Amino acid sequence: MTEPGLLLLDEPTAGLDLGGREDLIARLSKLATDPDTPPSVLVTHHVDEIPPGYTHLLLLKDGRILSAGPIDDSLTEAALSECFGLRLTLERRAGRWSAFGAK
Repeated sequence: MTEPGLLLLDEPTAGLDLGGREDLIARLSKLATDPDTPPSVLVTHHVDEIPPGYTHLLLLKDGRILSAGPIDDSLTEAALSECFGLRLTLERRAGRWSAFGAK
């Protein structure tokens, strides 16, 4: 397809090595800021794979919505901890998210 109306990306970094993953995330980040790129939906279980430039989040647990909306408002330590059933610390540096088990 040369002009898709929507990009659906289901775990696009699965199976990639670190270099391949980072290259794909950088490319997706560029696409996210290009006004000519069609809307995209990215499915991931890893917050560190969310490319900078993605603006909204839908967080699901057991098929139910836990959090939804602008990513800066809806991706929180509390929501992520509830989703995965463990206490997590959430950080954002240089536009990238990271989650760690909290002590």
